Amino acid sequence: MIDFVGNRHWAFLGSGIAVLVAVVALAAFGLRPGIDFTGGTSMTLHFEPQVEQMALRQTVWDFGRTEAVVQGSGDDFLLRLKELEADEREALIATLGTKLESTVTVLDYSTVSPAVATETARQAALALVIASAAMLLYIAWSFRRMPSPFKWGTCAIVALVHNIVIVAGLFALLGKFRGVEVDALFITGLLTIVGYTINNTVVVFDRMRENRAKGLSTDLAVIVNCSLVETLVRTVNTSLTTLCVILALLLFGGATIHYFILVLFVGLLVGTYSSMFIAGPLLVTWEKREWSATVSRLRPSRQSV
Repeated sequence: MIDFVGNRHWAFLGSGIAVLVAVVALAAFGLRPGIDFTGGTSMTLHFEPQVEQMALRQTVWDFGRTEAVVQGSGDDFLLRLKELEADEREALIATLGTKLESTVTVLDYSTVSPAVATETARQAALALVIASAAMLLYIAWSFRRMPSPFKWGTCAIVALVHNIVIVAGLFALLGKFRGVEVDALFITGLLTIVGYTINNTVVVFDRMRENRAKGLSTDLAVIVNCSLVETLVRTVNTSLTTLCVILALLLFGGATIHYFILVLFVGLLVGTYSSMFIAGPLLVTWEKREWSATVSRLRPSRQSV
């Protein structure tokens, strides 16, 4: 039997280090907002014959768009820059084709105004807050017959925040060193992680409730560890099958969804880990500390008697 609960301090240490690195990255670099949050133009370009990314970037800069960000994925390039007028876009495409001696095909094109971008950023932050609060209330209600149901919900939300912070920290580092921007798809990926993580956590919590009702043990640590072991195969199988699909999309998908898929890939890995090593073991730690505090308060009164 794997001792998840007995080794929880090592898991907490690893998570603590990962979260600390992520928080430092977010504080030092922050997330690099894309056009969905700042306004601008995004184009996915295909060249025939293929061109070098550095040559494409230099040509765009020579055109006068030094703020442009060029990202490559497979045979396509994702170009992000400040808002372009229709005639300016046509002039840029013609310049790229002439100077790079290649036929340019625009696979995807979108423009977002600054006002819409500001509203998108506000709505995205609000969506994450509402989703987290709804998850907390849902778990507290679902496990209302268990002792301290809000503790169960809080531990699930802590695991959820752990996942989001690590993924956001990774993208802060990618934004600093690779110029990766976050957009509406990034928020969509985070919300997907929220749902997937909570689903895994609820499965484990439900097995804990069943084992407690069966009278498996009076020790919460034993109940939690047995529940984690019993759901391990289900969790691993579900995660592996999902990861196979996401990995295929990550390797062979287009530039437009590349970083969205990366969010899902990393979030799925971290979410599977947190549902096994963070949520349940954290509940055990919380309960044991409260029990120890209660005993320490009662001990002097017993001695005085």
